[in-house]
Amino acid sequence: QVQLVESGGGLVQAGGSLRLSCAASGRTFSSYVMAWFRQAPGKERDFVATISSSGGNTYYSDSVKGRFTISRDNAKNTVYLQMNSLKPEDTAAYYCAAGSRMTTTERHYNSWGQGTQVTVSS
Repeated sequence: QVQLVESGGGLVQAGGSLRLSCAASGRTFSSYVMAWFRQAPGKERDFVATISSSGGNTYYSDSVKGRFTISRDNAKNTVYLQMNSLKPEDTAAYYCAAGSRMTTTERHYNSWGQGTQVTVSS
């Protein structure tokens, strides 16, 4: 497994932007599919975006498509989530995850970070 640490969360006004980072330990980062999930208070954890091991393929939830961009730098063992045009409903704890296949289902990811909080004020 790989160890993951998220950063970059914070408080932002609606319409603003944030970039989340997820730093991974280990020499096999480039072999993992990576993803971002989020969990709002009192709700289940939801899929946000995923990226293939090479970075050549991405997939987004409908709720963030066109506003968020997932990317990765395998040389830096880091995956990013650029979030633009943020809305109050994007408020959640954001988690990065590592797995072996591109999927929206969290049970297929076997390594998780501790999460970083994003709060969007109206």
